[in-house]
Amino acid sequence: MSVEVTVLPNGLTVATDPIPEFGTAAVSVTFGAGSRSEGEAEHGLAHLLEHMAFKGTTRRSALQIAEEIEEVGGDLNAATSVEQTAYDARVLAGDVPLALDILADIVIDPLFDADELKREKGVILQEIGSVDDTPDELVYDLALETAFSAQPLGRPILGTPDTVRALDRSALVGFRGRNYCGNAGVVTASGAVRHAEVVALAEEHFADLRPKAESAASGAARWTGGERRELRDLEQAHLVLACPGLSMIDDDAYALQVFAHILGGGMSSRLFQEVREKRGLVYSIQAFHWAFADTGLFGVYAGTGEGDLDELVPVMLDEIAEATATVNEREVERAKAQMRMSLEMAREQPTSRAERLARQILVYGRPIPGEEILSRLDAVTVEDVRRTGLAAVSGVPSLAAVGPVQRLPGIERFAERLGSARRAA
Repeated sequence: MSVEVTVLPNGLTVATDPIPEFGTAAVSVTFGAGSRSEGEAEHGLAHLLEHMAFKGTTRRSALQIAEEIEEVGGDLNAATSVEQTAYDARVLAGDVPLALDILADIVIDPLFDADELKREKGVILQEIGSVDDTPDELVYDLALETAFSAQPLGRPILGTPDTVRALDRSALVGFRGRNYCGNAGVVTASGAVRHAEVVALAEEHFADLRPKAESAASGAARWTGGERRELRDLEQAHLVLACPGLSMIDDDAYALQVFAHILGGGMSSRLFQEVREKRGLVYSIQAFHWAFADTGLFGVYAGTGEGDLDELVPVMLDEIAEATATVNEREVERAKAQMRMSLEMAREQPTSRAERLARQILVYGRPIPGEEILSRLDAVTVEDVRRTGLAAVSGVPSLAAVGPVQRLPGIERFAERLGSARRAA
């Protein structure tokens, strides 16, 4: 493995993954703080801060930030997730110093100008409205909110119109000061990079980041389950059935991911074949597993016409229950092949490598070699997949639905039907 890691005196980790034959480089500055790090009055703050970082510093205006990176053919991007916020740059090999200079500038010295803040809050309100107008996106937010009710993990990353409007400059300054700290951050780079150069640049630009102060633990996430439905006059009903999943560090996380692939991860998956191909009950159906630091969510999404709900639900639930007992070797190997392909494709992209390296260090405390990932995946057996699938669907289910869902059965019916898997075991 070509990855090199250096920890600076302030706790900031610098990790590089060179690809010598490449002419471009990806650089990422990531902090272990996302929407889950927000207090109750800060809903949407992590995402707002990510937006405001690009709106000017004491050295650069918003326009200058954009012009400087684009004058060398590069681009900037950022993303806020539940547990992390990442700022990324992609540039030609010789422009890594500029990329790190700009990234450091926007995360360490943002102005948080009042006029820019007002405008950007308006942009985010439009983003929230866009999700609200997109039911097949909204239903995922509702699924997380229902599964982890009244907890930071269950709150939508974007916030709500009311909470976003209430956020002010002092909230931005406070959140950045608490969370954008040396020992809570990682600088990663991949592609045409040299470790010594990236370390020297990180020391130059990030030395003033103080270590993160000790704070009271927010506590582990608590699965609540439950039901949430929004009746809307739509052509399709959208629903997510969710069950407790596994954390990123759980030994069985790979096995549950394989189970999700077999159940609804592609055109050959059980749900796709039975529900769409054979019965024509949906346009889209998929199974997924979201893993977080200390918990996870296993779920199935389906979008269907109101008239097909009565047939869809029992068929979908029976397929889920049956899979926990009848997954076979061929399906497991096919799912593993799909996952290997995804891993290899990501390894061909410097941006993906830099982002994955940052996540690994923040979650596991170390880089995870690709060979180790593949070895853990290869070790998954049919018995592992059946066992983890059964454990997931044996938990208290959660249901979120949007659209003409009046005829959708209550969560009790879903739990009862899934109980057939437990009884069969």
